[in-house]
Amino acid sequence: MRNRMTTGRIADPWGARTPYGPGEPWPVRVDCHLAEGLEPGDVDFWVPSAAVLHSNGDGLEIAVKDGRIAGVRGRAGDRVNHGRVDPKDLFGWQANNSPDRLTRPLVRENGRLVEASWDTALGRVTGRVRELLDEQGPSALAFYTSGQLFLEEYYTLGLIAHGGLGTNHVDGNTRLCTATAAAALKESFGCDGQPGSYADIDHADVICLYGHNMAATQTVTWSRILDRLAGPRPPAVICVDPRTTPVAEAATLHLANRPGSNVALMNGLLHEIIENGWIDQAYIDAHTVGFDELRRVVSDYPLEKAALICEVPEDDLRRAAELIGTAERLLSTVLQGFYQANQATAAAVQVNNVHLVRGMLGRPGCGVLQMNGQPTAQNNRECGADGDLPGFRNWSNPAHVADLARIWNIDPLDIPSYSPPTHAMQIFRYAEEASIRFLYVIGTNPAVSLPELRRIREILSREDLFLVVQDLFPTETTDLADVVLPAAAWGEKTGAFTNTDRTVHLSEQAVEPPGVARSDLDILVEFAARLGLTDRDGAPLVKWHDPEGAFEAWKECSRGRPCDYSGLTYERLREGGVQWPCTDERPDGTERLYADGEFPADPDYCETYGRDLITGAPFEATDYRALNPEGRAVIRAAEYVAPHESPGDDFPFWLTTGRSLYQFHTRTKTGRTPELQAAAPEVWAELSAADAERLGLAEGDLVRVTTPRGAVTAPLRVTGIRPGVVFLPFHYGYWDRDGDGHDRAANELTVTDWDPVSKQPIFKTAAARVEKEERP
Repeated sequence: MRNRMTTGRIADPWGARTPYGPGEPWPVRVDCHLAEGLEPGDVDFWVPSAAVLHSNGDGLEIAVKDGRIAGVRGRAGDRVNHGRVDPKDLFGWQANNSPDRLTRPLVRENGRLVEASWDTALGRVTGRVRELLDEQGPSALAFYTSGQLFLEEYYTLGLIAHGGLGTNHVDGNTRLCTATAAAALKESFGCDGQPGSYADIDHADVICLYGHNMAATQTVTWSRILDRLAGPRPPAVICVDPRTTPVAEAATLHLANRPGSNVALMNGLLHEIIENGWIDQAYIDAHTVGFDELRRVVSDYPLEKAALICEVPEDDLRRAAELIGTAERLLSTVLQGFYQANQATAAAVQVNNVHLVRGMLGRPGCGVLQMNGQPTAQNNRECGADGDLPGFRNWSNPAHVADLARIWNIDPLDIPSYSPPTHAMQIFRYAEEASIRFLYVIGTNPAVSLPELRRIREILSREDLFLVVQDLFPTETTDLADVVLPAAAWGEKTGAFTNTDRTVHLSEQAVEPPGVARSDLDILVEFAARLGLTDRDGAPLVKWHDPEGAFEAWKECSRGRPCDYSGLTYERLREGGVQWPCTDERPDGTERLYADGEFPADPDYCETYGRDLITGAPFEATDYRALNPEGRAVIRAAEYVAPHESPGDDFPFWLTTGRSLYQFHTRTKTGRTPELQAAAPEVWAELSAADAERLGLAEGDLVRVTTPRGAVTAPLRVTGIRPGVVFLPFHYGYWDRDGDGHDRAANELTVTDWDPVSKQPIFKTAAARVEKEERP
């Protein structure tokens, strides 16, 4: 099976087609890849888990041979993938066995990182925390985490940071990829949590992908769409993307709009939908507020105006509006092309508005998936490790803060709710200003992933910043750390994690971590114990010592909240993935939200009172209660505002960044996987044929892409990208490169700017120039 199923999975990442029609079950196809020379019958045992190199959450099993991970295979009965496995996960498990794994703690001595014991390393970390608490208080401390830890680890971190240390300087790299998803869901529905299900692909007759190159970011979900397209009565597919991706090539209609114009595009589509009466007025009247304001705002965006702003043919916009407006079952997905662009939240909210005005929620084939970019980004948001309060509680609601304090058995005043949570970009600004003097980074690599990297390196290198990095491998960020803590990887620890459509999986430990590396949970529990963090009765604040104990505590924290896990157990999750909310009343979980037109938007229950989509200014409880006393879905309108940085004479191109199908984030795992690294070994730049010809460039030429912040040198690919745009993948840093130059990472070029609502950095709109570079 290994040779038959994996031959060509690099060249054909979506695998063989299994066509099916609307309403039919998606056929099973089990993918498997094992170490060279190993057959399924040679495996000692298989351990249940799920995929961690994207946000799909594909159920799989880990093969163990002689105490080492030796491969993976898909779980045929899993509700998410029906046995299929993304190429990154088929091959990426090999990184666990990489010879350069971090296996012992490191501490900085005389400018060099040297091996140390856990006692020495954690002693330095907790010692510095105590010093800063005495000198400055909790405002000196910050935590920056990942979208790849387990639920139990996020919840423990949230408890330590918010309830124990009392800092609100807590965020994750989910701020870079899914903060806008959360913000848009909160603005429209009163709370985070995806309304739709992956199974909506099986029923939809129109599927819209807004800024979502699903073919690269969620290959298994894209294969599900490809199977629908290959079957009877295929859906129409609309792709909004300036690049001609595989999604665009397969689409019924490709809208290659100008970068930064997403709000104008959505307003034009909404204008046409409303003008033609393609709305469900009864649904709008019964379940929403704000429609009249939307009608007023989009009345100023007739298709001819929207087409002019977006530089998209008016007829294409008209055809898209008709497909969307007349669909019987409409599914929309959104990702970084909207989230990391100008007016990110405003644009994503307009996608929600399409579904609200059309009444397209809660039924098979009718849903929104404001997609995640990482496998456990949803848990980060649920558990309070991204700055929000655990359980989707409202920072601005004293009753919610008091309820969390009751669960944690602490004084409500110990939970910092005096100001909004500090988002990642502000955390680094405070570190730059020497207000934050301790930064604990877990499972992420900001020295490659954040914008304007020269500035980020300077911040992380400051002598007055004590930097702790907890990771699997040496990275550009560990190189700058004062203390490095070696963590256990996926497959080397146990925990639960939740994917984009709210499916919770359990990943069980298959092998031991190398050397003296420890799970993130074990490290955090000891960190809390060494600090002596206690509750109001003097008992340890963190009352668990293993993953299942943490999960049981989380269940109580989530009880009665929208993300209710109270009906789940490890035993139940061993049978397969379950979608939250899962309660005693709904023991099998909940496939779709809002089927009854009821939303978690009541003023006393909602996660947020909302923000102005243009300025980001927060609304007060009284404002929200006056707008939405009955807790309906909120239709929020927004005018188009041009990007802060636009092309000009010196920098005539739009720069946009994105992903490769074969690499994940900053390649700490995929770059150590032979097949994946061979498939995408180096950064490249993309230009249209027209731009390449005008500049005298050809495929393979070395080009220099420059912005006001820096330059990147890369070979050129001539593609179907829209003219006037240059693209760079953001994965490539310097850990595997000789020399000290910084001309490879796309984020050398990106701007320090963020969406006013979600605070997500803007990676998709910057001004650049492109020039031919002579090869050395």
